[in-house]
Amino acid sequence: MPRFSIVIPVFKVQGYLHECLDSVLGQSFRDIEVIAVDDCSPDACGAIIDEYAARDERVRAVHLPENVGLGRARNAGLERARGDYVLFLDSDDSYTPGLLQALATRLDEAGELDILVFDHVRTHWYGKGPRSQTADLIDRAGTEVFRIQDRPEFIELFLVAWNKAFRREFFLKEGFQYAPGLYEDAPVSHLAMVTAERIGCLDRVGVEYRQRRHGAITKTPGRKHFDIFPQYEGLFAELEGRPELAWARSLLFERAMDHMLFVIKRPDRVRVADRKDFFALTADFYAKHVPADFTPPGGAVGASIRALAKRSFSTYRATELAVRVRRRGPKKVRRITGGAGRRASAGLYTVHRRRFLDPDLAVYVSHGEGLPSCNPLAIYEKARELAPKVRGVWLVRAELAPRVPEGIDYVVRGSRRYWEVMARATYFVSNGDFPDGVVKRPGQVYLQTHRGTSLKRMGLDQREHPAAARGVDFDRLLARVDQWDLSVSSNPHSTAQWERVYPGTFESLATGYPRNDRYYTAGAEEVAAARAELGIAPGQTALLYAPTHRDYQKDWTPSFDPARLADALGDDFVLLVRTHPVDSGSPSLGELAGHDRVIDVSRHPSVETLCLAADALISDYSSVIFDYANLDRPIVVHADDWETYSRVRGVTFDLLSGLPGDTPGPVTTTEDELTDVFRSGRWHGPESTALRAAFRERFCAYDDGHAAERVVRRLFLSEEPGRPAPLAQRTPAPAPDRS
Repeated sequence: MPRFSIVIPVFKVQGYLHECLDSVLGQSFRDIEVIAVDDCSPDACGAIIDEYAARDERVRAVHLPENVGLGRARNAGLERARGDYVLFLDSDDSYTPGLLQALATRLDEAGELDILVFDHVRTHWYGKGPRSQTADLIDRAGTEVFRIQDRPEFIELFLVAWNKAFRREFFLKEGFQYAPGLYEDAPVSHLAMVTAERIGCLDRVGVEYRQRRHGAITKTPGRKHFDIFPQYEGLFAELEGRPELAWARSLLFERAMDHMLFVIKRPDRVRVADRKDFFALTADFYAKHVPADFTPPGGAVGASIRALAKRSFSTYRATELAVRVRRRGPKKVRRITGGAGRRASAGLYTVHRRRFLDPDLAVYVSHGEGLPSCNPLAIYEKARELAPKVRGVWLVRAELAPRVPEGIDYVVRGSRRYWEVMARATYFVSNGDFPDGVVKRPGQVYLQTHRGTSLKRMGLDQREHPAAARGVDFDRLLARVDQWDLSVSSNPHSTAQWERVYPGTFESLATGYPRNDRYYTAGAEEVAAARAELGIAPGQTALLYAPTHRDYQKDWTPSFDPARLADALGDDFVLLVRTHPVDSGSPSLGELAGHDRVIDVSRHPSVETLCLAADALISDYSSVIFDYANLDRPIVVHADDWETYSRVRGVTFDLLSGLPGDTPGPVTTTEDELTDVFRSGRWHGPESTALRAAFRERFCAYDDGHAAERVVRRLFLSEEPGRPAPLAQRTPAPAPDRS
């Protein structure tokens, strides 16, 4: 029987679940079981739980047949718990290192406790907050063991399920169960605290309580917050049946009033339009349950409770207004005006924004307002086929306008037509940012396609990597994320990353990357044409070398000598060098000129064409690895600076671990090793093939040649896009014919 059972109810937290589970399973104290309860989550949470259960016998995966809510999901986990103590952890939170060992030590020293309470910190997107408001109570408790009847001040300890270790026999004997709805942990926590005979505290921060920008139900305003009333009705009904707890009635009544008054004040919980109704129900609760010996406390809470006793909403509002005035003091409210409004207020944009949206107008933008390319271009082309009534207009930089392909409509920023298009378009499709100076109107839909699967840290994760975050305005970044409605993903890894590092209200689309459709739709003729265009001679093996950008390097320098590698491999090989766009002007590329088997393709307009032409890929940490894997052709990872890159830029997984699913093929760190991989044939040997198969299964989950169609049907036609075909049923473009 394990010492601790940790019950983790899981629902729509795929971006945070890995961190949560890792924080538990990585604890130094190992005598635990983890009961992860998939509450019929519609995302990849169930699969993530199964992955952990498959590789760690301490994890038990429970899949509920229907969504039952947080409280009943906890109950389902509790039914399966076998530990001496049971802990509940929300699946978007995490344990601090060493917590479980500290709990075990405290219990060994104190003897069997019914409840052991520990502290927490709130973790916001912008950093960690201080210890909880009840940290002083925990500190004051020291090593004392007490009952609430003797130490009533400790009833004020934070009333949640996840900051306590409960003795399982005590919990079951008392028959505690979490009710459905919000605020489910309030009655259980309060009742447990007043019935426990032995309570102790651990003066330690044990939980990082994540404050999500979006998605947390407790921060979503609406009538669901009225659940607080049946929850406390249940608590007081329980008190009625336990006369031995009569001493606690007044104590718990004050806690209930304090909690309800806290909720009504929060605009992220109770809407202004609902406050009068909420107040009335709070007043009903007061009249029904107020103990004869109850005396309202002093201060603002007491004044609000007296307003409840009078059932006077106007008195309550006056009380709250007085409190706000005292807190604000003499500070003046600053008037904030947006830059976009200042720039556009007197122009055409303001005029056009008064007009109706055009339901058949879509704006497409490639990163940096470049030429049509990448995922937006693939969607644009498919929309012309499946949704021809939707007119597509591209936003491009003025200097690129002459190079826009014939037949593609476009506008240039700042032109008269630009303001009309931006004001009236219903759809925006981009792999970058919403244009500056444009205010998103109600009814406009923004599809974010992204530019690749992320090995490197992105979004909010960049805060921990100053070299990567140089010049990033995170407030502005999040304001842009708030404009997204839909986010395209090519695999579960990307979905989890985007939802975590770009916290917003957008819907993730498991469609695959539209630009990768070519890897399944291209035939032998297209592959041959791509090679002929690049000057690859018949019979030659073409290696595409595509390194990523280093934030810590001023100019790109190849990690090996491409000309020397080409010479070492002989006339049968040709090397295509494709730098990151940021590095396409590097002086090092000029040094490659004149070598007949090294071709600089850094400015080629289509990386997809380059991939189709290549027999194998040499890369380091570039997202092209994930796209190229769709072709099921050999990949060699050349990583001579992994330690530096992973420390400076940050990575989402260990590409060099050698484990199936992490590493797509042979790994080299020196030029000699790289040469030997190709000379020996290991680049396309059985070990390389096996690694690539596992990598494709993990990162090519959604790409099957129909990604653009799924996006178009979802965005423009409001149809269910359908699910990608199983990997085994897909046929990539044929490998080059070298005969």
